[in-house]
Amino acid sequence: MILLAVGDVVGEPGLRMVEEHLHALRVLYSVDLAVVNGENADLLGIRPAQADRLFMAGADVVTLGNHTWNRKEIVRYLDEKSTLLRPANFPPQNPGAGCCVVTTSRGARVGVMSLVGRCLMDFHPDSPFSTAERLLPTLDADVVVVDIHAEATSEKAAMAYHLDGRAQALFGTHTHVQTADERILPGGLGFITDLGMTGPVHSVLGVKPEQSLAGFRGDVPRRFEAAGGACKLEGALFDIDEAAGRCRKIQRVGIM
Repeated sequence: MILLAVGDVVGEPGLRMVEEHLHALRVLYSVDLAVVNGENADLLGIRPAQADRLFMAGADVVTLGNHTWNRKEIVRYLDEKSTLLRPANFPPQNPGAGCCVVTTSRGARVGVMSLVGRCLMDFHPDSPFSTAERLLPTLDADVVVVDIHAEATSEKAAMAYHLDGRAQALFGTHTHVQTADERILPGGLGFITDLGMTGPVHSVLGVKPEQSLAGFRGDVPRRFEAAGGACKLEGALFDIDEAAGRCRKIQRVGIM
């Protein structure tokens, strides 16, 4: 089974990159399942129309993160769309779900789980480790895939070792910088610390550089705007042997 995971989609430029390239990537690499992190599709959050665009472009599952609730229109939609996942370790009274099971065209049942980290983040959800432990037995799946949306590289790596041998792919999102540490752990889990970003190249995490710089200088805050110019799509491919329960190969993906 070939899994394609696409890093944080930022603003209108990122949405257009997914619309222009995701279908072609699926064909080129014979992708069975595409998971896209969309929590920044509206820069800080996502709206239902933007989620629909990602699904229409070829995403099978869209994961979110710490900005899930920044756009209130998404609240009701989360209960309507089972493959739009907010982090599973959000409080249980929150709408939506943090995991789902998708059946690929070849018949493989894939469990996808969305988690958010706690280290260096500005809020305190439940432990992603205990949440993953609780949810794993409930997933009736041949393959388990996890998106951990976290700031600290150590928390992402710790989660990878925590789930090694029980999940087949785990990738980090949130930092918008693609890492060069893709590897397969001893138990067969394929891991990369961060998929990277899908959005403007000449930017600070997708935002106009002058706006980010102004924030660090202490200027009066302004609503973020996506940078213009050249764009990129970043992510990773995971080649998974579902019968053996192991990832065989990981390959970073980058389009500019």
